[in-house]
Amino acid sequence: MLAERMGRISASPTLKVLVEADKLRQQGIDVVEFGAGEPDFPTPTHVKAAAHAAIDGNFTKYTPASGTSELKQAICARYAADYGVIYTPNEVIVTAGGKQGLYNAALVLFGAGDEVITHAPCWPTLLEQVKLADATPVVVDTHADDGFAITADALLAAVTPATRGIIINSPCNPTGALMTEAELERLVDGLAGRNIYVILDLCYEQLIYEAIPHNLPRVLATKWRDKTILCGSASKSYAMTGWRCGWVLGPAEVIGASNALQSHSTSNVCSISQKATVAALNGPADTVTAMLEEYRVRRDQLHAWLTADPRLKCVKPNGAFYLFVDISALLTPDGIRTSAEFAERLLQEAHVALTAGEAFEAPGFLRISYATSMDQLKEGVKRILAFIGTLELEGKVPSVSRA
Repeated sequence: MLAERMGRISASPTLKVLVEADKLRQQGIDVVEFGAGEPDFPTPTHVKAAAHAAIDGNFTKYTPASGTSELKQAICARYAADYGVIYTPNEVIVTAGGKQGLYNAALVLFGAGDEVITHAPCWPTLLEQVKLADATPVVVDTHADDGFAITADALLAAVTPATRGIIINSPCNPTGALMTEAELERLVDGLAGRNIYVILDLCYEQLIYEAIPHNLPRVLATKWRDKTILCGSASKSYAMTGWRCGWVLGPAEVIGASNALQSHSTSNVCSISQKATVAALNGPADTVTAMLEEYRVRRDQLHAWLTADPRLKCVKPNGAFYLFVDISALLTPDGIRTSAEFAERLLQEAHVALTAGEAFEAPGFLRISYATSMDQLKEGVKRILAFIGTLELEGKVPSVSRA
């Protein structure tokens, strides 16, 4: 018999897609992978060189559970340079990716009877972590017709006497939407006098395409510092997903509690990964810029290819590397009824792996990752459109008029 808490959560749906795609590959089937939220670029050369040097220098022992002083200082310096916010090393903890940082925060801040607000469509792990902390997630919907805007009014309307935290993911996975500085200011002004933490998930913080002001850390540090938690990661910006290195900046009391928790769970992040992350944070930004520019080209081309079919509606994202496509026009009672069914049939019949909107609290949508080559994007779109064409011939989806 499993523990009661396991009945509250489910396995990661995004990782499930990877498993199902891998089963097909093991059968010799060519699968186009649009499911992974993982850069296809290699880790930058100077970062890998730092890791080699750490191994050669025998930097292979335990470090403090909260991370090395060198890395914590590099994190503080990076946030001071990028955002103008000042944190000290005792206000920083190094974690096994951004996911552990968010999990630590949930466990040390929330408990039974607490409510934690976030916005949807959302990364499913945020909800599951709140449940594991015995708290209750409260989901505030955002909408495609206004670009999935994350607004203060919608979040504040969900606040109750039980509210203990608000989690904001900007840029957002899966929509790529941003919360504006003005909206965040309005949010914290509306929280005045309340004991509510704001957790800011900045996993995709360097992957923003347009010149939109997005200094959310400074807004929070200026107006809500004692109840602000900033969660970051080397995974996306530096193509370091497998290195498992993230961080949290916040009040010393919260960081100390996270350190105590981490000391009894994972202890320190891999020592080699910490040295590599120092190099990433302190090194040149040209690799980040190059990735961003390539993602921009892919975003624009993929958006154009898909929206050529008027039944596929998609807001062009401001950040991250996903298109969140509305396929509700393709769903019918007599054909494919849900986006989950569409995604499953697409994988099994057309061999394209992507994630259904149900995983993100948004049925009727598909998340397509463009963190893959242009050739793969072109092939994947070809298969998707051919799959839709077959359904149309079978009378399973509404037809579209063609000039």
